[in-house]
Amino acid sequence: METSKLETVRMDVTKVGVVNGQDESSQESPPPPISTPQLRKTGLHLFTMNASRVFKLDMLGSEIMRIAIPAALALAADPIASLVDTAFMGQLGKTEVAAVGVSVAIFNQVSKIFIYPLVSVTTSFVAEEDALISGIVEEPESGDVEIAKSPPVEPDHKFHSDDFEKTNCGNISMTNECENPSKIQTKRKYIPSVSSALVVGAILGVIQAILLICGAKFFIRIMTGGKPSHRMLLLAFRYLTVRSLGAPAVLLSLAMIGVFRGFKDTKTPLYATVIGDIMNIILDAILIFVFHMGISGTAIAHVISQYIITLILFFRLVGRVHIIPPHTKSLKFCRFLECGFMLLARVIAVTGCMTLAIALASRQGDTVMAAFQISNQVWMSASLLTDGLAIAGQALLASAFAKSDHNKVVTATARVIQLSIALGICLTVLLGLFMHFGAGVFGKDADVIAVVQKAVPFAAGLQTINSLAFAFDGINFGASDYTFSASSMVMVATISVPCMIYVATKLGFIGIWISLAIYMILRTLVSIWRLGTATGPWAFLKKSL
Repeated sequence: METSKLETVRMDVTKVGVVNGQDESSQESPPPPISTPQLRKTGLHLFTMNASRVFKLDMLGSEIMRIAIPAALALAADPIASLVDTAFMGQLGKTEVAAVGVSVAIFNQVSKIFIYPLVSVTTSFVAEEDALISGIVEEPESGDVEIAKSPPVEPDHKFHSDDFEKTNCGNISMTNECENPSKIQTKRKYIPSVSSALVVGAILGVIQAILLICGAKFFIRIMTGGKPSHRMLLLAFRYLTVRSLGAPAVLLSLAMIGVFRGFKDTKTPLYATVIGDIMNIILDAILIFVFHMGISGTAIAHVISQYIITLILFFRLVGRVHIIPPHTKSLKFCRFLECGFMLLARVIAVTGCMTLAIALASRQGDTVMAAFQISNQVWMSASLLTDGLAIAGQALLASAFAKSDHNKVVTATARVIQLSIALGICLTVLLGLFMHFGAGVFGKDADVIAVVQKAVPFAAGLQTINSLAFAFDGINFGASDYTFSASSMVMVATISVPCMIYVATKLGFIGIWISLAIYMILRTLVSIWRLGTATGPWAFLKKSL
């Protein structure tokens, strides 16, 4: 047994993993067999595997919660700060509110194109490389594995020893054994993907800033239908150009958030985000009401708060890893770009479907548009909790796949899937009650509230589907299944877009929600199909019997 444990510390990139994963005591009392063994070859058994342990705060459950809860809170911090911003703007006038709304929508839409691929790729790459460099393999908890032992299977996303020429463990190559692996956790390491993410984030941030500043008036005219008032155009242009100066900080901070997620550390981003948002609110009040800087003041407050967040994350990061690469060859730009462009196609497909739904609602009048905006915001806001779960699944699976620890892959996947279903059911009940009895909190217009009530079966009823879809996003990214994630989403969008146009034209407001239901169901089914057929990164499930 001691020899087996020492062997797991071997730093060979394609060899690291748990070969057996059980000791003698676990062999004496094996877990009960599955009654339908053919399911093991499909991966569908993960939906029910160890379901009785889904809420247990064992080692795996605690690890998931430790990552998911701070991540969800950090994601919720920015919308709360934005609500305070809106309240401050409301004191200045409706034109200021409209100008900020248009500018923020432009900034967020452009940012989303850069942010989503950068953060998702960084999280997986850092988790993989950190696991390989550390060489510390976590033993699966006894009784939490229902698949038979199998030899390690080469992961689809292979690393090579020349990718990591030196580490902090005696400056040895990854193919050598570390004499004292316990010291790795206390020393600063060099992880190539960290440096790559920072460089890519800085470059994308500068590009975004130049794009927004140079094209500010063009984007504003497109967003407002081409005929904004002179005052509206002036205010929106002023806000957007100032806010764009913070784009490099936004991209850099989100790249570092992806790095910390890869380290399974979501508390540091939470603390930095909360501090930055608090500073934003304080500066908003001072610059708007004390120095009377108006809309420029709120933009400056945003920029300063973003650089504060970036500095906090940067100083925490340099205390943990070396960010200066030993040579340029160690940077992983090609891998970042390849996977990033795949996820870019995915982002465009997702954004296209949601933007089309908004456009179709806007054509049906102010009442329908207002009702759709309310119901859609409630529908998507509930996803923040599931996003935290998806982040946890991504970090855990990326680490486990890198080490070929298929026991951990299976148990973590099963737990994330089951938790997402349970969370979705809870959200369905809570949102159903809230939207039925508390819809009046969104306004006093009886016609709007009446239309919102029609969306309750969809906005609340789809929460379990949403929860599964978002959880599978994290699972697929953790498995580095980027090609499938991109191609499947493009296929789903190709089916959903014409369906959305046809059904919405025939059935109006209800038709839009029926189309969104079809879109989310298809999005979930393709991921279930991938896992169920045990293809791609899940091929090892077929060899587990």
